[in-house]
Amino acid sequence: MSLRSPAYGVPPEPPLKRQRLAGSALSESKTMTTRTAAPMADLSEQLDMQERKKYSKGKTLGRGTYADVFLATLKSDPSKTFAIKKIRIAAEQDRIGISYDTLREIRCLQELDHPNIIKLYSVFSTKDQNLNLVLENLPRGDLKQLYLDATIRYSPADIKAWMLMVMRGMWFCHSSFILHRDIKPDNILIASNGEVKIADFGLARTFVDPGQKRAMTHEVITLWYRPLELLFKASYYGGAVDIWSCACVFAELVLRQPFLPAPTESSLSQIRTICERVGSPTEDNWPGVSKLPDYVATSEVTPQRTGAAWLAEFRILGEQGAELLSKMLALDPNKRLSAEQTLRHPYWTSAPRPTSLELLPKKGGGLETMGKDLTRRGGELPVRENGEAKNGRADGVARKIDFGGGLR
Repeated sequence: MSLRSPAYGVPPEPPLKRQRLAGSALSESKTMTTRTAAPMADLSEQLDMQERKKYSKGKTLGRGTYADVFLATLKSDPSKTFAIKKIRIAAEQDRIGISYDTLREIRCLQELDHPNIIKLYSVFSTKDQNLNLVLENLPRGDLKQLYLDATIRYSPADIKAWMLMVMRGMWFCHSSFILHRDIKPDNILIASNGEVKIADFGLARTFVDPGQKRAMTHEVITLWYRPLELLFKASYYGGAVDIWSCACVFAELVLRQPFLPAPTESSLSQIRTICERVGSPTEDNWPGVSKLPDYVATSEVTPQRTGAAWLAEFRILGEQGAELLSKMLALDPNKRLSAEQTLRHPYWTSAPRPTSLELLPKKGGGLETMGKDLTRRGGELPVRENGEAKNGRADGVARKIDFGGGLR
């Protein structure tokens, strides 16, 4: 089978932009605010009414301070189920009405239509002005829930199948000039047929070609999945940050535990963990690293991990898999494989072939996990009493992320 076929690697067609969702509360409300005519406002309300009348809400799947998630069915065809994420606009008032995180998530999902990315079907508001996102129902939970279940046994071929789907979704994001910036097992949900889908685009943003630099915040990506360039406070970066996170997920599926868990929740502790497990960054292995704002040379330099060391720990992946993982975890982001290069690696076509969807291990009872995942604000992490976020994200970081001139 060709590497460029739908089953393996990069699809031959370039990404196609989806049309904006007709009747979307977001797009319609944006349009209506520029017009003062009452008939147009009435039309917007009618569109919302028509859209929300299509669905019947069922049981509650999750509740949070930011959003509630409900199971829903299509009234015209009750066999079709959805997850409706009801975002409380009242909880957003300390920001600017609708938060940038919410706008990002909606607008990114409107652009991205791919089998391995969660699908947004519709957006509408209700009488209480809360925003409702009609999302794909993914009842099998997430990858973290799956690997934590000791009763579920899976093989190297299963890992290959899951990671192939993740990387195809990641390739589509990057080909559409969108960075996810919060890849982790909790944000990779599983459909009823076993297909995995990238979710939670609250920290996503568009990026430009490498030659057109534009500063971005370094305060993204959950700490254990964050690459060194962000820990050193780089302002200019690209898809390599997502590749690092994907590699951490790859390793985590093998180990069934996080690959780079820092002992304390600080950037310094995370840097030390990476240096111990992957190697220390120097001007020799990463030209230009010393120019990053928070880079500090250390007297103790840990040599970069060798191919033999990668293979020893990740032997079940075989030589090709261990090599691919090491190249996705290159310290220098310029040497890290891109999503397309990752998909062209011979690992995917070497034995064993990826497990087919119908044979992949599946976990039941995932609806509540999906509900819990979707109730989080985009990029949200648990916050301690002192206001410092667990796993390394500061409280309120989302509000500081630049949105202007970004998402199309």
